[in-house]
Amino acid sequence: MTSSRDLAAFAALLADETRAAFALALLDGRAWTAGELARHGGVAPSTASEHLGKLVAGGLLAEERQGRHRYVRLADDRVAHLVEELAAHAAPGSLPSPRNLRESTAANAMARGRTCYDHLAGRLGITITRAMTDRGLISQTSGFALTERGRAWFGELAIPLEHAGRRPLARGCLDWTERLPHLAGVAGARLCGHALEAGWCVRIGSERAVKVTPEGERALNTLLGIEPGILR
Repeated sequence: MTSSRDLAAFAALLADETRAAFALALLDGRAWTAGELARHGGVAPSTASEHLGKLVAGGLLAEERQGRHRYVRLADDRVAHLVEELAAHAAPGSLPSPRNLRESTAANAMARGRTCYDHLAGRLGITITRAMTDRGLISQTSGFALTERGRAWFGELAIPLEHAGRRPLARGCLDWTERLPHLAGVAGARLCGHALEAGWCVRIGSERAVKVTPEGERALNTLLGIEPGILR
């Protein structure tokens, strides 16, 4: 059993604005250097190193070293799921107001479509999840589950679902902009990877935002009946 002291210590890892900013940045699924995160968080390299040490020791981040460079990433998809869920609960019913045109443009792009660690989120992720549910590919009756029809659909697209470890095949991840669950788990990750590799989506800007391409609009309309205008 986890003690109240252990739980409080774990929660304290993200009870700091700089460490929270690092965790949110790492939701893009990439490995970042300590210097990159320091610049992103607007703190000195020594301060960033101290914060990263705490996050690594607490099991939220994994560390890799290549030569002189130190890279960190989220420890696994469970940590990404936790961070995204906490972000969704952090300010229910409201989102921070952009301070300028650049922030407004970036915020709109993130809300329209983005990656959440390794699966699709934002309005794009929610729209795909809803369409898959309506077509019987996903069941949300009691949690999230990929149906037999859903497995066959992935097979027709030649998207492999084999996996090892404890990661579930499908699960819901509460979307922090839409306040609804989008598809995560192995199925969500493989679908996101396929969408990027097939050119259905492309990354834009320096954040996690993605944009659906004309080819992607046609594919999603054919496969899931999603009207192109909804994705713009």
